[in-house]
Amino acid sequence: MTSKFLRVLLACAVTLTLSALAQTGSAAPPSGSAATPAASAPAPNTGTKVGAINIEAAVFGCNEGNRDLDALQKKFEPKRNELKTQNDELEGLKKQLTNTQDKLSPEALDTLKKQIESKQKLFDRSVQDAQEDFGSQQQEIFGRVFPKVAQVVVKYSQDNGYGLIIDTSKQWPQGSVLIAGDNFDITKAVVDLYNAQSGVAAPSTGTAKPAAPKPGTGAGASKPAAPAAPKQ
Repeated sequence: MTSKFLRVLLACAVTLTLSALAQTGSAAPPSGSAATPAASAPAPNTGTKVGAINIEAAVFGCNEGNRDLDALQKKFEPKRNELKTQNDELEGLKKQLTNTQDKLSPEALDTLKKQIESKQKLFDRSVQDAQEDFGSQQQEIFGRVFPKVAQVVVKYSQDNGYGLIIDTSKQWPQGSVLIAGDNFDITKAVVDLYNAQSGVAAPSTGTAKPAAPKPGTGAGASKPAAPAAPKQ
């Protein structure tokens, strides 16, 4: 439920922010202020071209977003190791139950089952807490970087004659876009332009930079997943 709510909230934020930024250039000056020359005012968006962008891939794939996401992954590395240790212990108890349940007394068997049940609940809760914490901090990164990327999207659309930009971060039916061909995609162009303007250096060698997925494929490849439960 929380994850679904965040996705809906994120989609609304993307739409509202881009709309507000796009309208800034055509807004009338405040009452009483001198009108600026037409040549210096941002041109209203009157383009007719249609483009597509995976906005999540752009945010987490640009140098700044990728840097911050990589730092978050490293921050959660101890938690991943802790979860692995808990899982290994749990699996050991389950194996013990399988191998000795015919040999244990009813009391010992009941004690072992209760121990497994208790540890399973603690493990599941730890995984859920870690995933929610990671997701929350990942959203914070998005919220910090997105407004700056959105400004580049608006400028790129105005400079290149785009009148409509659709977001392909979510795959249909979670998203509204069923199909968007590669020739519509402006994700890489926006990322390159943002990187040039931001001044943030590219990730150092050895740091995997998430590739921007193609339009319509969703954002699963654009950002690492939260700490997941080890396979049981």
